[in-house]
Amino acid sequence: MPPAVESLIPGLMPGRTAVMAAVNVTPDSFSDGGRITSVAQAVDVCAACLEAGAHILDIGGQSTRPGAVEVGPAVEMERVAPVIQAIRQQLGAEPVLSIDTFWADVADAAMQEGVNWVNDVSGGNHDPAMLPLVARWRCPYVLMHRRGDSRTMDAMAHYKDVVLEVEAALLRQTATAQAAGVEPWQLLWDPGLGFAKTTHHNLTLLRHLPRLANHGYPLLVGPSRKRFIGAVLAQPDPCQRIWGTAATVCKAIAGGAAVVRIHDVEAMAQVVTMADALWRSPQSCSPPPDGPQTQAVR
Repeated sequence: MPPAVESLIPGLMPGRTAVMAAVNVTPDSFSDGGRITSVAQAVDVCAACLEAGAHILDIGGQSTRPGAVEVGPAVEMERVAPVIQAIRQQLGAEPVLSIDTFWADVADAAMQEGVNWVNDVSGGNHDPAMLPLVARWRCPYVLMHRRGDSRTMDAMAHYKDVVLEVEAALLRQTATAQAAGVEPWQLLWDPGLGFAKTTHHNLTLLRHLPRLANHGYPLLVGPSRKRFIGAVLAQPDPCQRIWGTAATVCKAIAGGAAVVRIHDVEAMAQVVTMADALWRSPQSCSPPPDGPQTQAVR
């Protein structure tokens, strides 16, 4: 991605992978629902995420896990608006904020409160007003691949070639977004790991991320704690999938991801820093000015 494009998207940095922290102010998200129960707690969590190495805070008021009940834009706004207002009042204008929503009204209200990004798991398919809104705000927009919704997506995980079909769907939605006035520089692609995909589909997409990255849109990949990791590791507890998440984060960065969306910020920020040193810019890991260039193996 050219540096000129990176400079237009707050939170992205040349030669480094951005860490997006999932901040779910929901009672029913799949791994951390109910963890945040007040606005003050939400602000504390956000401050801790920034201190631990997050570059972007993704605020969500609607669970998108399989089987989740859709609460509607009014409830979603009741959950997220006070949190966004408090973050801006207490943490200032510097933190990069993203609103995780598929409703245009929620995105619009969040942008008015100072949010920088819109992260739409429906890729613009849920609310026809979303893409014109994004065009009007000229904000970064995460366009994700998904089939169906929380109630139906598990039944729609059928592909002849998952990479080809996800790629084609992202290209179609990109054309739709641009027809609505969204500029190419605004768009980030998300292959939608875990959304209408089996374990095999998710692993296949991770292996073929370079094909998606070749289209020139920054990739956001969100593997954190997901069910396919639990399937591979035989680990039913999402909070115990940290090492599997670390492996998928490394694979995503090796495949060209510009952003990884995660829950365990402190641990994954370290994973990202090391993975960047291995697969991205050599400037992302420089030795101390007076230190040795190499170290003997013991």
